[in-house]
Amino acid sequence: MENKKIYTCPMHPEIRQDMPGMCPECGMSLVKAITKHQDAITKHQDAITKQEMNDKHAGHSTQAFLRKFWVSLVLSVPVVLYSKILFELFGWSAPPFYGSAYVPAVLGSIIFFYGGWVFLASAYRELKARLPGMMTLIAVAIGAAYIYSIYVVLAGRAEEGLFWELSTLIAVMLLGHWVEMRAVSGAQGALRELSKLIPDEAEVIKNGEPQKVRIQEIKEGDVVFVRPGARIPADGVVIEGKSEVNESMITGESAPVAKAVGSEVIAGTINSDGALKVKVTKIGEHTFLAGIMRLVREAQASKSRLQILSDRAAYFLTLIAISAGGAAFVFWLYRSGFGFAIERAVAVLVIACPHALGLAVPLVASISTTLAAKSGFLVKQRLALELARKINIVLFDKTGTLTEGAFGVVSFSSDETLMLAASVDANSEHPVARGVVEEAKKRGFEIATTRSYKRIPGVGGEAEVGGRKIFVGHRGGPEIVVEADGKKIGVIKVADKIRSEAKFAVGKLKEMGIKVAMVTGDSEDVAKEVALELGIDEYFARVLPGEKSEKVKVLQEKGLKVAMVGDGINDAPALTQADLGIAIGAGTNVAIESAGIILVRNDPRDIPKIINLSRLTYSKMIQNLFWATGYNVVAIPLAAGALVFQGILLQPALAAALMSLSTIIVAFNAVLMRRKKI
Repeated sequence: MENKKIYTCPMHPEIRQDMPGMCPECGMSLVKAITKHQDAITKHQDAITKQEMNDKHAGHSTQAFLRKFWVSLVLSVPVVLYSKILFELFGWSAPPFYGSAYVPAVLGSIIFFYGGWVFLASAYRELKARLPGMMTLIAVAIGAAYIYSIYVVLAGRAEEGLFWELSTLIAVMLLGHWVEMRAVSGAQGALRELSKLIPDEAEVIKNGEPQKVRIQEIKEGDVVFVRPGARIPADGVVIEGKSEVNESMITGESAPVAKAVGSEVIAGTINSDGALKVKVTKIGEHTFLAGIMRLVREAQASKSRLQILSDRAAYFLTLIAISAGGAAFVFWLYRSGFGFAIERAVAVLVIACPHALGLAVPLVASISTTLAAKSGFLVKQRLALELARKINIVLFDKTGTLTEGAFGVVSFSSDETLMLAASVDANSEHPVARGVVEEAKKRGFEIATTRSYKRIPGVGGEAEVGGRKIFVGHRGGPEIVVEADGKKIGVIKVADKIRSEAKFAVGKLKEMGIKVAMVTGDSEDVAKEVALELGIDEYFARVLPGEKSEKVKVLQEKGLKVAMVGDGINDAPALTQADLGIAIGAGTNVAIESAGIILVRNDPRDIPKIINLSRLTYSKMIQNLFWATGYNVVAIPLAAGALVFQGILLQPALAAALMSLSTIIVAFNAVLMRRKKI
């Protein structure tokens, strides 16, 4: 079988997936692993996924770190009590007993192998993948301290060991990792929460009666019975019943959506107080929810420019730390002896551990991806979200985005004009004709019987009404002309209805200092009227679908960063040409391929949210990068002993505390994003 690359976490080898990204347990970057047994691994991965979905104790790795911390902390107490540090600081030492001098060595060894082994094993996997990182640094630090300490014990100088530093160092790092893992696990919870939306069982209609079956047994074409208050088990179409469905977990829209015969429903959404019979149209990986989960995974695997920068910085920081630690060791070995030299090297390696730097950007990006999904849009590529903050003009496709895509009557010459036009148009399925008929019915006008109806392609139609030959259609102008026996009796003005959400979106974008443009295949008059009503800065009329990308280029040639909003089908070239493509509808393959961000619902109000989230995400990333790198500038020289002659010395245990504190600060700053309203 051909070798296939998969990605795993150096710290959690049970985490395996077929794309790069961030470990859902600890936040570390996944590294490549090569195996000849891909089928076995895939089955193992599926088993883990099912266990996470069904096991109430999923996520035990985080608890294992907490348990290791408490054990290490308890054992560290006697290690410190029987070390020389308390006598040096306070002139006090614990009551001695036979063999008490070896208490630090014995308990320190237990802590090293029990609490520190996870770091050693993770470092081995990093080195095996040829990607030395934070685990390598920690392993080198605790390994050097332990080997030196065992050496001096065997040499009969047990009091010179670094066991108290080693023990407290491991305990502090375990605590820091536990706090960090909890933050990461919370941010990575989007997929777990989405998977919980699907019920375990469904009621399939068999022989006229609903029978409970496991969700895996549902097939396309089955009819499922959805009781009031139950979750819909699969994508489908309502064939019987009437109700309202809560789709907020999918679309972000809090208002329930009315469902009747012919309405489409989405797996995982909640039925209200009416019973429904739904014919299943999609199951498994083809469902709308599965598509969302796939996009979220892709977004979490993709990287922004800042994340790529932070990954490179973390790699070089690892090299710098090893070099600086080695230099400090050589310098102090000559000046103060082996014990002090190894202590300085360990402190440098620990303080320079790039945990905070490695977490600074990925955690913010993960939280922003979750915020986006909860707000009704999906980030396919993080580069797209990062670019959104630079957008200075948004180009909307008019129909179906700014307008409802359904024509309505704006004005008409007389009641007779509208009644005659509606009588003729009742024979047509054209959207304009339907709008005329709908207006007449709304006003209570009678729809007369017609004879000899004839459709005139591209113009309109004519029929005999009450003995007169009535023509309804265009004569080259923007209005509908109504003629009786060749004489004009009136006109009807129709327009695509402007969505109220569009007015809010355009206004919000302009408040944010972003220009708004529109592209449409409609006439100049129609485009101008819509642009005036919405306050749009620029518009392009009579544009064919294949010409929309050229209009994007026109704006780009003016030096503008363009976001194009379209349906992802006939707008695909324009979405690709734009600096940022925003497609409507996560269900179409074309949308997924051509856009960087996808709107779950057709709501232009989500566009300002995208830009706000982009600005917030970038701000948080910069803040975290500043802290993650800034503290090293001060801490590394202190750890190396630069101010030892002024009496300022950074012990390895304190270095570990500062390293963990910096990581916690970065994680806390990122988690604060959840409270922000976009």
